[in-house]
Amino acid sequence: MGAMSVRSQSTEPSEPSKAVHRAGFACFVGRPNAGKSTLTNALVGQKVAITANQPQTTRHTVRGIVHRPDAQLILVDTPGLHKPRTLLGERLNDVVRTTWAEVDVIGFCLPANEKIGPGDRFIAKELAGIRKTPKIAVVTKTDLVDSKALAEQLIAIDQLGKELGFEWAEIVPVSAVGDKQVSLLADLLVPLLPEGPALYPEGDLTDEPEQVMIAELIREAALEGVRDELPHSIAVVVEEMLPRPDRPADKPLLDIHANLFIERPSQKGIVIGPQGKRLKEVGIKSRKQIEALLGTPVFLDLHVKVAKDWQRDPKQLRRLGF
Repeated sequence: MGAMSVRSQSTEPSEPSKAVHRAGFACFVGRPNAGKSTLTNALVGQKVAITANQPQTTRHTVRGIVHRPDAQLILVDTPGLHKPRTLLGERLNDVVRTTWAEVDVIGFCLPANEKIGPGDRFIAKELAGIRKTPKIAVVTKTDLVDSKALAEQLIAIDQLGKELGFEWAEIVPVSAVGDKQVSLLADLLVPLLPEGPALYPEGDLTDEPEQVMIAELIREAALEGVRDELPHSIAVVVEEMLPRPDRPADKPLLDIHANLFIERPSQKGIVIGPQGKRLKEVGIKSRKQIEALLGTPVFLDLHVKVAKDWQRDPKQLRRLGF
């Protein structure tokens, strides 16, 4: 990953007997539906801390950070690798290969309940070309098969590596539904990371970039189904995020107030929908995703406002975070 000067977060005196601290980057790859995001969410658990001031060595979107006393595991996103049909496709694939060569460990997700197919082989073949990065095969959805089918899948995966001339650092069956194996996976990923201090401070809920991610989730939900009518003309600004006062500690609620900006009054009806139905759906959908991201119940308050021609106005664009 290259050298970095990062202040260690730890305040304890360092004794020689203290265990080594490791920190590094991992990414999960696999066909769509191989269980990558479920796995990410299970690993990161309630502690999603995303920070904007990323170390200069990563140009990648951070999906989540696993904070442990002995390590910090940073999960980064890669766009899906596929057979390119277009120039954009080829560019995306280059990005993928670069990311794979830059992370410290790659987890290849293969569902236990589906035979290894051409899509998996295509990815595995690409992985074989990345010599230096250790690769873990993560067998997902193990709760859906019996032990015999699982054993056959493990053998097939081992075989796949041999055929392509590389050795898996580990082959780990997990069910993201059951926590035990997920923490085992973290235990196996950590030793493959380089030694070093934490790269990110332990995040708290008021991180500015979380607001950016939340705004993005709301924007995605708002564009769904109306992309043709409003290709880009929705911007979302999270105005405030505050814990609801007078809530018991075990039942917190986070109030999030956000504005959806559109360019013209005529677009308001499209976003809000008949009897406010669309906006309500946008609220329900994005609230679920925000709760999954933050690991806490959320009350989401959405308002649609007109910001005249915001796409062409530099001042508006800055205010809207572009």
